[in-house]
Amino acid sequence: MPTQAARTRACFLDVEQSLGGKRWEARNGDERMARALAQRLGLPEVVGRVMAGRGVDLEHAEGYLNPSLKTDLPDPSGFKDMDAAAERLARAVMAGEPMALFADYDVDGGTSAALLGRFLTAVGAEPRIYVPDRLNEGYGPNVPALQRLRDEGYKLIVCLDCGTTAHEPLEAAASMGLEVVVADHHEAEPKLPPALALVNPNRLDESGAHGQMAAVGVTFLLVVAVNRALRAAGAYGGERAEPDLRRWLDLVALGTVCDVVPLTGVNRALVARGLDVLAQRRNAGIAALCDVARLDEKPTPFHLGFLLGPRVNAGGRVGRADLGARLLSTDMPGEAARIAEELDRLNTERKELEAQVLEAALAQVEAEGTPEGMVFAAGEGWHPGVIGIVASRLMERYDLPALVVALDGNGQGKGSGRSVRGVDLGGAVIAARQAGLLIDGGGHTMAAGLTVAADAMAEARDFLRERLTRALTTSGYVPSLGLDGAVNPRGATAELVRTLERLGPYGTGNAEPRFAVPQAQIVKPEVVGEKHVRCYLTGPDGGRLKAIAFRSVDRPLGRALLENRGVPLHVAGKLRLDQWAGRDNVQLIIEDAAAAGR
Repeated sequence: MPTQAARTRACFLDVEQSLGGKRWEARNGDERMARALAQRLGLPEVVGRVMAGRGVDLEHAEGYLNPSLKTDLPDPSGFKDMDAAAERLARAVMAGEPMALFADYDVDGGTSAALLGRFLTAVGAEPRIYVPDRLNEGYGPNVPALQRLRDEGYKLIVCLDCGTTAHEPLEAAASMGLEVVVADHHEAEPKLPPALALVNPNRLDESGAHGQMAAVGVTFLLVVAVNRALRAAGAYGGERAEPDLRRWLDLVALGTVCDVVPLTGVNRALVARGLDVLAQRRNAGIAALCDVARLDEKPTPFHLGFLLGPRVNAGGRVGRADLGARLLSTDMPGEAARIAEELDRLNTERKELEAQVLEAALAQVEAEGTPEGMVFAAGEGWHPGVIGIVASRLMERYDLPALVVALDGNGQGKGSGRSVRGVDLGGAVIAARQAGLLIDGGGHTMAAGLTVAADAMAEARDFLRERLTRALTTSGYVPSLGLDGAVNPRGATAELVRTLERLGPYGTGNAEPRFAVPQAQIVKPEVVGEKHVRCYLTGPDGGRLKAIAFRSVDRPLGRALLENRGVPLHVAGKLRLDQWAGRDNVQLIIEDAAAAGR
């Protein structure tokens, strides 16, 4: 139920509860500022309203329309331990010391490893990339792997997208005589593990100004710092030329989008410039991914997050953990094509496993009644590689933090969780670990992972549920859908969509504009593809707008569209260009609907 604070805010189109169970709310924005922005920039008023709803004012309007690394990229030296890390890596490059890059198995880790690996190779080093196996080794550095790397002759290890809470492994590394540099972004504790340098904008002794960065963004800053240290040491000249770091921004964009961090500030600038580089298809691995994903248009964050990213992730989830990093690191088109095809096959397998686990998890949740505070599901035989995706699906379905645990039959479970806006899941998991209820665990605000003993799972679940219930109450969280305004079918033009594209790239923290089509009549509804509903929307203005609701057949939204008998609906969604057959038609991606007139 909405909180008292939520009830005092007016509903958009008076929709208190939609077919999706959400309250429709106008995104906050000063109407006077919206008009001023539109007039100053020569834009339609609806576009000014979108900008105002994202907190853009006249002073920052030009920068928002034209995000730039020159103005938005922070000075790497402003981060704790950055200069120490850069100087150590620069010395290793100049001395020809072997280095190992220990990376997480997700897209953020894979892109971080490929980025740093490509830079080090360009300046004459030969780094070894090591990605732990999700099933056999788990997340982050582990003692056997560090021992193996030391036996192979590596004394300098760089942990990427991991390491911030790896106390025991890094203590063991120190005792082995290894030097470890960490470049990470996960939530930290007051006590840090022993490392030569630990670079993380979420350290408690950092300002927090750049805590939204993905690990690949932190890695890019590390590359900038190492490059600067090499330049200062006179390393460039002769056979060693200074590389152009901008050519690897495609990797930064891919990792940033796929880690679902806010696309604001420096992240937005990195992704905007990275998409430009990605469109040039310079990276053989990314080009091969685009081919297998049949991506033949200008890439957007949507394509990175839903077409390319899942394929990179598939290796770490259900195949060989290092496939993603290998793909993004290779310059050989033939090898890239082979790896991309293997990842595409593994992604299909991942989808099948995900569907099986999701079905079992939903049955378990429904059997236990209406969830409170947290959605929880656990089962033996569930593949650990898909539980994070299943947790996301549960979170979206119930509008609550969700945790899914795969039990291995040997007394342990691997868990993965996703949270809702304003509720810190990573902090809750760290608190459970500190309370002795977990074997391991950590993460960040919106996502977390853990390892739990089977006989302690119920107590850990109750601890997390109680803590998250309090957090939900404190945050005043209400399932809601933010809208930027209303459009009629005739007003949803290709010109409007192209103008709105200038406000991208869109993602978490810079939401893609969402509009309502009021009093829409549903025309020619039909089921297409895998549970999608396609139709046309007509309105009082006589216009006609093509629309589709994905994966909606078995949901109230899909049934309402299919069974509509001339009753008008308020329909909400996002406007996209539909360039089928070379025509610039506009299509509404339907996300929700509500009975009109309530």
